[in-house]
Amino acid sequence: MTQVRNVAVIVGSLREASLSRKIALALGRMAPENLKLDIVEIGNLPFYNEDLEAEAPAEWTAFRETIKAADAVLFVTPEYNRSFPGALKNAIDVGSRPYGQAVWSGKPVAVASTSMGALGGFGANHHLRQSLSFFDMPLLQQPEAYFGATHTYFDEAGEVQVESTRALMKTFIDAFGAWVEKVLRD
Repeated sequence: MTQVRNVAVIVGSLREASLSRKIALALGRMAPENLKLDIVEIGNLPFYNEDLEAEAPAEWTAFRETIKAADAVLFVTPEYNRSFPGALKNAIDVGSRPYGQAVWSGKPVAVASTSMGALGGFGANHHLRQSLSFFDMPLLQQPEAYFGATHTYFDEAGEVQVESTRALMKTFIDAFGAWVEKVLRD
């Protein structure tokens, strides 16, 4: 019997119908049986301010508990100005504090980036990877997931209509499933 691993999915775009969210939902539908993907919303997180730690906002506490309870993390982010969005940076900061109590540490992680351009969010992907390395998160290195021209992927129902993209997504999420098992078993 396969153990189901809970994966916290953090979508960098706050827009309800964002292409990053559509990618995350499609990955969830394609996930191998050992992964259960759940999107963790970040739009309601107050900006990180250490002065608030004495009485941390309820949204911070709930977010931290959700990430702490997850077995793994998947980030799906658009590229904004060659980096990832500020809301995602804020979520990372909220989860990294108080100092020495980061909820990210040691969790297997993967990064998928999206863009309407041809490079598929390459800059955001690598900038995010750099930030995550601080938390000693075992990062899936291959296959890398850069989804370019994402505005052409979906039909009206939100299903991926491009076969080569569907194949890449399936390869990526299957590799992540195997990675999560390897990291958590070792």
